[in-house]
Amino acid sequence: MMEVGILQFSVRLRGSHSLKEKRHVLKSIKDKLRARFNVSVAEVDDHDLWQKGTIGVVTCSNDAAHVRSLLDQIVGMLRLHPVAELLDQQIEIL
Repeated sequence: MMEVGILQFSVRLRGSHSLKEKRHVLKSIKDKLRARFNVSVAEVDDHDLWQKGTIGVVTCSNDAAHVRSLLDQIVGMLRLHPVAELLDQQIEIL
């Protein structure tokens, strides 16, 4: 059976003064998540706010525990980001 994991998280971008700066930071986050965790990533909300971004992450596996572990690792990595402060996150396993 296929298990699908969805992570949605919001970050506050410290020191961001324009949409261009915001896009630069979010692109870096998305690229790192894709490369390190092999997940699908997209900006899903807060497109016009230059100090906040909301990103969605999706992964799938045949093991729900693996999906949950992977998404928890991503949250752990985000908590350590030097510029983007993790505001909230929601994980759902389908």
